[in-house]
Amino acid sequence: MTDVVVVAGLGNPGREYLLSRHNMGFMVVDGLAAVHSLSFQGSRFQAQVAKGRIDGTQVLLVKPQTYMNRSGQAVGPLVRYHRLPPERLLVVHDDLDMELGRLKFARGGGHGGHNGVRSVMEALGTRSFPRLKLGIGRPLPGQPVDKYVLSRFSSEEMEVVEEVLAAAVRGVETFIGQGIESAMNGFNGLKVGGG
Repeated sequence: MTDVVVVAGLGNPGREYLLSRHNMGFMVVDGLAAVHSLSFQGSRFQAQVAKGRIDGTQVLLVKPQTYMNRSGQAVGPLVRYHRLPPERLLVVHDDLDMELGRLKFARGGGHGGHNGVRSVMEALGTRSFPRLKLGIGRPLPGQPVDKYVLSRFSSEEMEVVEEVLAAAVRGVETFIGQGIESAMNGFNGLKVGGG
């Protein structure tokens, strides 16, 4: 069943995390689902999954319900069940090392200290799966990273977030239809918002 593409947005389930920085992955797959009129259902993979076709390709949009640090417990079994090679999985996540308003597609690489990405790597036994990273900026001096990533965006930041999410949705559509190379060429280096 390798004609399937899995887009796994990383985040934390629960209302208290809805608009937090760490939930950018959830926000992107929610945006994709809305644009393509797909709805999320519970699944046996400890994840909410929305199925449908995007650009003629069978797609599974996935929101792990395991909490961020155990994302691989949902993503790993799902990818194995569908017998997908790693290049058919796109993991969408927040990134502390990029400013808000930037996004970047990557073919693979390390986890950069991101526990959700680390969990997916451990579950799959590989680091060679595509990612879409969304910048959230760094905490202020003295602000603990864990508190920062779980904090909500301000109303000013939300304007930038909405622009980034719209660009990310277009980027994921490009990835699905044309592959990682086209997504990288079309969207890496893009900067939205005032900064």
